[in-house]
Amino acid sequence: MYVHFDGYPDSKLPLLLAAYQHRFTGDLEAMARHLIDEVRHGWEELGTDLLDGAPAALRRSLTRGQECPSLQLTNVYNTDGSPAERELITQDGTDDLDWAYILHERGIEVIALRAYDRGPVVAWDTDPRGVIGADPGAWHPDSRAPIVPPRFMPHLSTTVPVTAPTPHRAARR
Repeated sequence: MYVHFDGYPDSKLPLLLAAYQHRFTGDLEAMARHLIDEVRHGWEELGTDLLDGAPAALRRSLTRGQECPSLQLTNVYNTDGSPAERELITQDGTDDLDWAYILHERGIEVIALRAYDRGPVVAWDTDPRGVIGADPGAWHPDSRAPIVPPRFMPHLSTTVPVTAPTPHRAARR
């Protein structure tokens, strides 16, 4: 299904991974129905409503506090002015597109269409907070997806009392 606004993997992949993990709780059929089957023409934009059900900390991490709804394309017409019919994107109709995402049982395949005709599959349990590369050349189909897992800093406990360091005694000679 066509998505108009910002289809780069560093933008769309976190939303899709988090949606699968939380909003759709691992139900790939429900996710496909929502993103593909129940859409008339395509998406203007995929929004933060895909994060419904995600933990608040994950939602904040992915959105940085910016919320926007998903918007379907409306008022779509052919060049002759007649209303457009639904048209699914196929491998033969990707000439003007940069990226494609294919939902598989084991994960989501990310294809940099200007460089390859297939791409690496990102497992559904991938942490959506990872650093995701947007360089098309990095999405070679026979290599690992360019995703660096997030690094977490340990939380310092505030329940343990801070003690003064033990003074060092001067050495006696």
